[in-house]
Amino acid sequence: MGRLKKMSLKSRLIASIMIFVVLVSVSYYIHLFKPKNSVDLYQLMSFADDFEEAQSLMLEGYEANFKEEDEFINGTDTQANSISQFTLFEYEEKSYLIMTSPGTQGIRKLKVLAVEELPTEIRDYFLELSP
Repeated sequence: MGRLKKMSLKSRLIASIMIFVVLVSVSYYIHLFKPKNSVDLYQLMSFADDFEEAQSLMLEGYEANFKEEDEFINGTDTQANSISQFTLFEYEEKSYLIMTSPGTQGIRKLKVLAVEELPTEIRDYFLELSP
């Protein structure tokens, strides 16, 4: 505590700025350095060095949904034919599947490519998947 009193105002300000920069950098890495869309996710999975690195991209608690048999994503001789991004909306007794642009950069620049009402059988299947 005595050492803190001996620091000048300028030293305290510099130390505070350095601590702030470190905290912001760590926060940026933890929250914003994750895949933002389907294209980012595909690229990170296909360039992963091993299965564990690809599995680490899954949300916490959902790692088991990505199995080692699914490693075709990480294959060096395979490429995706297409990358699509879908959103499922449920309204009362109907469900809608919305296809959006997977690689659009920026916030609020998502483009809706198609909207389809799901048949009851498919709706029921997705309702069973819900946690």
